[in-house]
Amino acid sequence: QVRLVESGGGLVQAGGSLRLSCAASGRTFSRDAMAWFRQAPGKEREFVAGIMWNGGRADYADSVQGRFTISRNNVRNTVWLQMNSLKPEDTAVYFCAAGGPQSGIPTTSHDYNYWGQGTQVTVSS
Repeated sequence: QVRLVESGGGLVQAGGSLRLSCAASGRTFSRDAMAWFRQAPGKEREFVAGIMWNGGRADYADSVQGRFTISRNNVRNTVWLQMNSLKPEDTAVYFCAAGGPQSGIPTTSHDYNYWGQGTQVTVSS
């Protein structure tokens, strides 16, 4: 059974930092793109950051560019999202996604086959 388990969410003041982790089990994702998406109340799920299978390239949403950093370790089958300079508008449930294509970093949710249950991030002003 494939599982993606996120952790590291919580409540933080604006300007603070959080580090999200996503540990995968049940299969290896060492040849797949992985990503983080988020969904705020009343809004659609949106792409936040993605990383190629070998960690050679990462893409970010404009809204988080320069503040967030995605990384991965294929031996540990884990992906992280370091979030700095957090803003209230970053408040959302953050989801880990895996099973994307090897050839790129999709930004649409339907291109990923596996999802975690989500972790809440709340940024107070």
